[in-house]
Amino acid sequence: MKLLKSLEELLYELVAWLVFYPLTMWRSVITPLRMMRYADIELSDRLDDQYDDTLSPPLFLLITLLLSQGLSNALPSVYDTTQAARELGSGSNLLIARGVIFGIYPLCMAVTLLRSKALKITRNSLRPPFFSQCYVAAPFAFFLVLGFDFISMPEEHGVLVGSFTVAFAMIWYAQAQVRWFMHDLRIGVQRATAIFLAAFLFATLAALLVALVITFDARSIATSV
Repeated sequence: MKLLKSLEELLYELVAWLVFYPLTMWRSVITPLRMMRYADIELSDRLDDQYDDTLSPPLFLLITLLLSQGLSNALPSVYDTTQAARELGSGSNLLIARGVIFGIYPLCMAVTLLRSKALKITRNSLRPPFFSQCYVAAPFAFFLVLGFDFISMPEEHGVLVGSFTVAFAMIWYAQAQVRWFMHDLRIGVQRATAIFLAAFLFATLAALLVALVITFDARSIATSV
């Protein structure tokens, strides 16, 4: 009976994602600051009441990366889109790797906010801004990867659409972050922009470094086997 009850809860959660995932994505794209405030408020509720009408931010980011990974495999590309999964051993390992790489962006933004406020970085203090950042990191990652998928289509059929999609992802992410820093730090647009650019550059370099390390380790293991 306990097993059946667990399967029942699992089935309900999976089906509920069909409703709450598009709702969460829509709200995150249209009203990113409101969703970031919402993430902060929900963490103060009881555990059973948190994120009752949306997906939790880290789960939302992981599901978005999973959909992005599936879409990348479905679109035609001049590159072998299955090579990374083979090198890492499975598609689930690739999803975890993507989660770590794109999780660096919300982590860097959250750490930057705490340091700008001169607050001590602990697990408890880092959780609210990190959860808030996951709501904007998910659409950013989805549209950024989608844009590069279009650009890598054969015979340059998707270069124009891909370039527009990448530009949209960058501009949307930048404006959301600048407004977030302005609101939380109570600073002007110029200083907020400078803080965002510094954090974004550091996050991008860190993400590239982690991606290179993961790729190198995976290829080394594959070669030794």
